[in-house]
Amino acid sequence: MTERDRKQSVAQENAILVKLLDPSIQYSDDPLEELDGLATTAGTTVVGKLTQRREKPDPGTYLGKGKIEELSLCAEASEADVIIFDNELSPGQTRNLERETKRKVIDRTELILDIFATHAQTLESRLAVELAQLEYSLPRLKRMWSHLDRIKMGVGMRGPGEKQLEVDRRLVEKRIRDLKDDLEKVAKRREREVAARKESMTISLVGYTNAGKSTLMNALTSAQVLSADMLFATLDTRTRRWRLPHWGPVLLSDTVGFIRDLPHRLIASFKATLEEANQADLLLHVADASNPEVEQQIAAVYDVLEEIGIEQKSTLLVLNKVDRIEDPRRLEQLLIRFPYAVSVSAVSREGLDKLAIAVSDALSKSFSDVEIEAAVDNGKLVAYLAKNGEIVSKRYGNEKLFVHCRIPTAHLGRIENQNPDAVIRPYQYTSDPEESGAVGDVA
Repeated sequence: MTERDRKQSVAQENAILVKLLDPSIQYSDDPLEELDGLATTAGTTVVGKLTQRREKPDPGTYLGKGKIEELSLCAEASEADVIIFDNELSPGQTRNLERETKRKVIDRTELILDIFATHAQTLESRLAVELAQLEYSLPRLKRMWSHLDRIKMGVGMRGPGEKQLEVDRRLVEKRIRDLKDDLEKVAKRREREVAARKESMTISLVGYTNAGKSTLMNALTSAQVLSADMLFATLDTRTRRWRLPHWGPVLLSDTVGFIRDLPHRLIASFKATLEEANQADLLLHVADASNPEVEQQIAAVYDVLEEIGIEQKSTLLVLNKVDRIEDPRRLEQLLIRFPYAVSVSAVSREGLDKLAIAVSDALSKSFSDVEIEAAVDNGKLVAYLAKNGEIVSKRYGNEKLFVHCRIPTAHLGRIENQNPDAVIRPYQYTSDPEESGAVGDVA
């Protein structure tokens, strides 16, 4: 195994997928289906699959001796270039497996890192991916230099492999420190950017990878962000303005997708990217209702939200891709399981009006429905209300302007400070349309 072999991407390679199954867990018909999707996204061609039920992994080779022999024969017969485990391997286990199979062996974490490295576009995401890769590779450096023979020449005279290992370790540790410093600066800048937008209500899309978050964002905002039927198509946060019917403008952000057993180092590295979700007024948790394992995926997302400390944030579950559900009883079962969820199809636009109403209701907890009385020539106030809320109606009388609007409660203090002659009162609905402010120019 050469250094070049260890560092090259898995793209354009033939792969065998392997998973160690816990006998106490009930798996789907194809327990390697998700790993298959990850491998395909990485650009490999899957030429074989292998599973083994075992109480606990072998400490040396993860699989049992018989399975190792079967895996070696399978790799030889299928001309596989790489063996991908749907488990996390220790550096020693990986090294032993490569020795036994004479093939490159990577685990689930390394595969996800490879995909992230391919899809990272912005400076922020590239820094985050590089940091995660280096933290993953640091304890595995010895494996990368296994092609160098250690020359035993007595105390103080180490071989070139050991010397190079020490040099590499120092270089990697320094680069990790530099990356953390750079990401800390990015995080602070992101916090300032998010804070600067707090005049508008913010909504963040979260969910399992490939649940359709980007497609939903395009349907709601015409954002034209990349949406593709692949895992982790989006790594960078995108924010667009969404004109919420009967409400006003809000900011909608798309975030990186989650996945079960998401590597902790990735969560830490993408802390700046996830700042949008951390600061959001509402989370839209998008789930693929057509996926047989949707309930497990929903649970995995909540696990990640808990890990980054925002599990208590107001969340609305959105069951997407209902157009792909063949048996209507399946959707009924999901709605019984999650009675407050909203079912939609971002592709066919089914249920989007219902989603907008549900989002408006969720945000209403922090909004005020008010009538503002001001001077008739106070155009600056009207522009402020239109920008930060929804003007329902306007009417004029006795050189006064009466504006019925819905606006975040946090803005009322600023309006009072900047418009001392204005009068703000709760809006009173009546049966008389003229008294209720329905007559006049509607914004």
